[in-house]
Amino acid sequence: MPVTEDMKPRPQLIALVGGSGSGKTWLSRSLQKALHFPVTRLSLDEFYRDQSHLTPSMRERVNYDHPNAIDWPMAEAVLLRCRAARTVYVPRYSFVTHTRRRTFKMVVTRPIILVDGLWLLWQPQLRELFDLRIFLHCPARLRLERRLQRDMAERGRHGRSVRRQFKETVSPMHKRFVAPQVKWADVVLRQPPGQKEVERLAAIIEDRVRERISC
Repeated sequence: MPVTEDMKPRPQLIALVGGSGSGKTWLSRSLQKALHFPVTRLSLDEFYRDQSHLTPSMRERVNYDHPNAIDWPMAEAVLLRCRAARTVYVPRYSFVTHTRRRTFKMVVTRPIILVDGLWLLWQPQLRELFDLRIFLHCPARLRLERRLQRDMAERGRHGRSVRRQFKETVSPMHKRFVAPQVKWADVVLRQPPGQKEVERLAAIIEDRVRERISC
């Protein structure tokens, strides 16, 4: 009898949480390489609310470092389908225009799903969806350096505006909404984590997957 989506073992959902520039994407990629099971990678960044109804100048005034900038109902719906081992359709967001692209991306769920984001543990209903919650602690100086490199190279921003935004919104919102999530984490990593820490995390995740498969 063929295996259907309803018969698949429930995937392991892993939350990778930390401030902007803390290394979430790096850790997600490193874990994907270290794991011996197929991996699906998702990012909360794709779920920013579409701002196409605003003028470009008004879009610049939106606080994108506040959790209200996220389309939480859609994010929750996608994660619930992931837990059910179903194929999902994920929005595609442009940080250059602050708008959602017209086409969605089809994502096939695999035994391990790595989800990175600023506020994945902030809302109780989302927090409970994850099997393992990892928090990346990273000094503000290093986070700013990484944000400067990324925003100037990938998002067409100027260094002065990136520094101003970091001081006026990123840092205050980090203290208010990001940093407190450490209390809900199962694992706390301090930057920069080494290869041994990545391998240790990979081993923990793989043990959980094997347990799920054997049940």
